[in-house]
Amino acid sequence: MPDTKITVNNDGSIRIEGDFEIFDPQGNKFGLAGRKVIGLCRCGQSQNKPFCDGSHAKTGFQDKVVARDLPAPKPKPTVPAPAPQN
Repeated sequence: MPDTKITVNNDGSIRIEGDFEIFDPQGNKFGLAGRKVIGLCRCGQSQNKPFCDGSHAKTGFQDKVVARDLPAPKPKPTVPAPAPQN
């Protein structure tokens, strides 16, 4: 069993529980003050993005979630080797 559990809540946040770290696009780590459970915003309305502040309830965000299997990833295109130079 993994050390981290991620739950996508109906009409709400993405809940992350366990041992995890969160980084911004530049690679800087968010200080989570020892939290082992957080919610990430899915509705886009949080004033504390990327974290959930409960705004989804005030804005009427709705999205029911049902687990499903994803299709296999598409193969990455191969880059042809450059032609030999004479």
